[in-house]
Amino acid sequence: MGRVLAGIACVLLLISGTVLMWRGNAQEPGVPPAPKPRLAAAVVPTASVTLAPIGEAPSADPKSKEEKRFARADKNDDGRITLAELVEPRRKAYAKLDLNQDGKLSFEEWAVKTIDKFKLANGDGDAWLDAAEYAQTAPKPKAKRPACACG
Repeated sequence: MGRVLAGIACVLLLISGTVLMWRGNAQEPGVPPAPKPRLAAAVVPTASVTLAPIGEAPSADPKSKEEKRFARADKNDDGRITLAELVEPRRKAYAKLDLNQDGKLSFEEWAVKTIDKFKLANGDGDAWLDAAEYAQTAPKPKAKRPACACG
């Protein structure tokens, strides 16, 4: 008998809750009126306002990416790239590698950094590197740059 009374009470509560929600007096929030424009008082309409015509926009240089690359390589601006113009930027790097300045680059001159790194890591002078010595040749990690310059 208690279950029946509890069921009836639950049904009555559900019905009364539904009626109250359906007939609820909830109001939608009011939208405040839009503010008045700030410049409305400063702008005084005149009979006719004429503006000066806008001139032509300056034309941009229509050089393509390849034309710009060609212009960088053409050092004397004659419209042609010679072998000397193409090779000249690489001379300094080659001169740094050509240690004996004979104009020829030997394997040892080309691999000088690697050879020096090997000699430095080979502390015991046995002409081979063990795991601990080889670990000294690992490149140092580069400092990570921040994704933005926001401080």
